[in-house]
Amino acid sequence: MNETITSEQLLAMLTAIAHPLRLRIIAELADGRVHVSELARRLGMSRPLLYMHLDRLEKAGLVTGQLELSEDGKAMKYFELVPFEVRVTAETVVRALAEEEGGGTGEQALDTEEPYQ
Repeated sequence: MNETITSEQLLAMLTAIAHPLRLRIIAELADGRVHVSELARRLGMSRPLLYMHLDRLEKAGLVTGQLELSEDGKAMKYFELVPFEVRVTAETVVRALAEEEGGGTGEQALDTEEPYQ
């Protein structure tokens, strides 16, 4: 990651990829955009479950969805990867937190996290 991101963005990205099904979705989309029904078939999961995972990936900025009309007027949703690179270092974390603190929201963002048990 070359640009500075906030701790919220960093957490969203790491959380989004930290799930086995979402990793499989990313792998399937690596070769290009895919229609949701086809993606669900390839992964062997229901479309509602797939949409839940795609939503998480989309909110993290890792995939993008596009609605298109087929020749017969049917709405078809396609998803594709957004080019990304994940490289987390101590400096990445420090810069993300500094970005939050510079905007006055660092502590607020951290306070919303549930404590580890």
